[in-house]
Parts: sequence; C-alpha cells; structure tokens
Amino acid sequence: MPIRIDKKLPAVEILRTENIFVMDDQRAAHQDIRPLKILILNLMPQKMVTETQLLRHLANTPLQLDIDFLYMESHRSKTTRSEHMETFYKTFPEVKDEYFDGMIITGAPVEHLPFE
Repeated sequence: MPIRIDKKLPAVEILRTENIFVMDDQRAAHQDIRPLKILILNLMPQKMVTETQLLRHLANTPLQLDIDFLYMESHRSKTTRSEHMETFYKTFPEVKDEYFDGMIITGAPVEHLPFE
C-alpha cells in the first residue's frame, strides 16, 4: 500500500525504482481512506539509509501510512547534513499536539560507544 512522505526525501527515488508506491501530500488528500499516522524517531547515524530501509518495509503493509520523522533538537548529527534534518524531520514541539497511531524508535549503535 502507499506511504505518504515528502516527495523531496531522497528515499523516494530509490523506492520508486523498486516499484514501491509512494504518495505525496497532494495525492494523499484525495484518497478516501484514513491513513495510519506513524512517527519515526531515527537514532541511526546513517539517517538516509535507515529512512529507505524503514520505508521499504512499511510499504509492504496493506495499510496506507502517513509518515513523519522526528529528531531531537539538542542533538546534531555528525553524518547527516543539517539541511536534510531541518527539511524532512520535525522537532518535538512541532508534533506534540498531533495524534499518532504509532511510533517507531530505531536503535542506535551504542556498542561502538565506550562503556562507563
């Protein structure tokens, strides 16, 4: 089923080449189905790779999904450009009054951090 994500998200082109149906806001507004709203907190360092992997799996469900990405305002990614984060991700204050049907929190590769 389709997933609704920002049409400028880099993962969109990859998913389309894999014949995964991705919808933009304009087309989603004309659908007669209530999508499930999912919030994704992506803690992985390679954000764009993880976005593509998650969206690929979510697109294999029989449901229409409305996806938003969340990031922590206090954290600056070392491997993903800040422009990408500001364009495609929202902060908690931006989503705190919205209602979501579910939330996905990715793991973080903490095994590479020194244990104290």
